Amino acid sequence: MTAVASIDIGTNTLRLFIAEREEDGTLRPVCYVRVVARLGGGYTEEAGIASVAAERALKALEGFRGVMDKHHARLERAVATSVVRRAVNRQWFIAEARRRAAIDIDVIGGVEEAALSVAGVNSVILTDKPVRLIVDIGGGSTEFVVVEHGEILFSESLEMGVVHLSEDYQRSDPPMRDELSGMENEIRVAIEGLKKSIRESGLGCLDGPVFDTVEFIGTAGTFTTIAAIDLELETYDSERINNHEVDRTTLQALYARISGLSLNERKDILSLENGREDLIIPGIIIVLNIMYVFGFLNVKVSDAGLLEGLLLTGPRREETQEEVF
Repeated sequence: MTAVASIDIGTNTLRLFIAEREEDGTLRPVCYVRVVARLGGGYTEEAGIASVAAERALKALEGFRGVMDKHHARLERAVATSVVRRAVNRQWFIAEARRRAAIDIDVIGGVEEAALSVAGVNSVILTDKPVRLIVDIGGGSTEFVVVEHGEILFSESLEMGVVHLSEDYQRSDPPMRDELSGMENEIRVAIEGLKKSIRESGLGCLDGPVFDTVEFIGTAGTFTTIAAIDLELETYDSERINNHEVDRTTLQALYARISGLSLNERKDILSLENGREDLIIPGIIIVLNIMYVFGFLNVKVSDAGLLEGLLLTGPRREETQEEVF
């Protein structure tokens, strides 16, 4: 069997997934590497990606190339999302990745990002509910996808990411109540606007009681970190993360506890990944406000998402420039 690889270059985290593809198309995981590089740290619309942040990410990509060579893995696709998508210096960053790590990067738009995440989530999540609200909280944006019986009915990307929220609001350590309130209000308004957009699209499935018909599924770092903390994992275990459910009361208690701790105190929390000490607060606020606005009582977590979707869906799909930028 041939080892194949995919790379996700996000605003906060860079991730590498290597797997062996079985004859029936299923994937047997071989290696998973993640580096919190904070590519979006210090980002501005005028200058784009900060040079120090780009250097952290490029070093991570050089490391990924070494891991792929060690496993004799063929890179099928490397994609970049929110921060690279918006950056005025994205072409320079893409050229540097090719020069230093021999990695060709595709900058993908929100439509394709949603489809890839859905493919990955669907490969592991178990549910009898006909409708799924799949959410991917990133460093620079948050993706929302509504799926019914495997068909994407609605998708939207909100420029509401944990890196930017943390930099904009968390000026004190631990954050003051007014800083948390400002962040909570911005997030609540954005999600209420999302609900209005879903309603205006003609979908009524998220208007009424959602407990029996809609599964709220979270993928990527914020959700997997919440699940790992709830499970008190000493060592990350994707099999235990997949399909783990966290209820709203538990999440409210976690928010109350973590928001009162300093950055150094948060480092002592079991299962809180190094580099997420400040990001976990805006992440939890986003999840709680999705629950409040739509009426969810729990969230089901998926370790699988975009990375797995890249290998499950095959070669690159052509996109228009409008979709990407």
